[in-house]
Amino acid sequence: MDKPIRILNLFTIMNRGGAETMVMNYFRNIDRTKVQFDFMVHRQERGAYDDEIEALGGKIYRMPSIRPWSANSYRKVIREFYVTHSEYKIIHSHMSELGYYDFLEAEKAKIPVRICHAHNRPYGVDLKSPVRWYYKTKMMPHITHMFMCGEESGEWLFGKKNKDRFIQLNNAIDAEKYIYNSDKRNQVRKSLRLSENQIVIGHVGRFNLQKNHKFIIDVFEEVHKRNADAVLFLVGDDSSPLGQEIHEKVNNLGLSDGVIFTGVRSDVADLMQAMDVFLFPSLFEGLSVASIEAQSSGLPLIISDKVPIECKKTDLVEVMPLSAPASLWAEKVLDSLNKKRINTFEQIKDAGFDIKENAKWLQDFYINSAKGE
Repeated sequence: MDKPIRILNLFTIMNRGGAETMVMNYFRNIDRTKVQFDFMVHRQERGAYDDEIEALGGKIYRMPSIRPWSANSYRKVIREFYVTHSEYKIIHSHMSELGYYDFLEAEKAKIPVRICHAHNRPYGVDLKSPVRWYYKTKMMPHITHMFMCGEESGEWLFGKKNKDRFIQLNNAIDAEKYIYNSDKRNQVRKSLRLSENQIVIGHVGRFNLQKNHKFIIDVFEEVHKRNADAVLFLVGDDSSPLGQEIHEKVNNLGLSDGVIFTGVRSDVADLMQAMDVFLFPSLFEGLSVASIEAQSSGLPLIISDKVPIECKKTDLVEVMPLSAPASLWAEKVLDSLNKKRINTFEQIKDAGFDIKENAKWLQDFYINSAKGE
C-alpha cells in the first residue's frame, strides 16, 4: 500500500483560533490513508490541538519565532529543515506574509508546491504595516498557489491584479454537529444552571483587538440595563493582557455575575445550543469560522459592517454599523430574540460549507498537485 502524501502546514501555534480550527476540521475529515497533515509551528510551548494532531498521526516540528532582527538565524534553521525533509512536496502556509522565508527556502530545496493561504484582512495602519507590505510583496515570486477564505483577505494579501489565480477554500465545518435541537438545548442549559427565562448572548473568539471585546461589554451593559437576567458567554483564551483588561472592565461595571468567561472550550457546538443570539462586532475579519458555526446552530447573528458580507450564509445574519452606539446594538440584540430557532443544515450544505465535500476537494487537490497535475 502506498504511503500517504504528507502536507506540511505552517502556523505560529496550534491553539483554538479560526484558521487553526478550520485546518483541524479538514484534518479530521480527510482520508488520512491518502493525505496526512504535519505541522511546523513557531512556539516552543504546546498548543491546544497538539494532542489531537499527534493522535491523528501528524508530526509537529518546532521552529524559533520569526523576528525581523533574527531573520538570518531563522533562515538557517529552516534551510536545514527543508534540505533534510525531502518527503515534503507540498507546504501550506497559514502565516500570511510571515511565510516569506519558508517559501524562499522551500523553493531553493525544490519543493514544487508552495501554498500561501489568506485568512484575514488587517484593520487600519500601525507600526507593523510597512513590514507586512514589504514581506507580502517579497514573497509573491516564491509561492505557487494563492488560497483564500474570502475575497477581501485574498485581495489584501495577494493584490487584486492576481484575482484570477485565487483559489477559494471554504472555512467548512462539520455542520451536523451544530444542528439545533431543542432537547439538547434544554440539556445543555440545565448543565450550565441557566433558568428558562435567562437570555444568553454568545461570542467565540480569541481575546485580541480584532474581536472588539471592549465594545461587546458595552453592548452587554446596555442589554443588562434592559434585562437583568441576561448572561454573556465569552468563549476563548482570556489569558492575554487584553483578556485581563476585559475582566477588569466587567468588574468595574458591576457585571461579574452576568459575564461568563469560559476559557478555551472543545464543546463550542454544545455552548451554541445554549445561546440565544451571537454577537460579533469585529473590527476586521476574513470569513469567520465562528460565524458559520453560529449559523449552523440556528442562532441569530449581529455582525459589524467590518465583517465581510460573505459570512452571511443564512437570513439569520443582521449587519450593524460599528459607528452605531452600544444602545442601538443592544436593541438589535433584543429584537433578534423574536427569530425562531431553526435547523439550517441544508442551507449551510448548499452554501458549500459542510466539511465532507470540501475535504474531498482538498484531498484531490493535494494528490493531483503532488503528481504535478
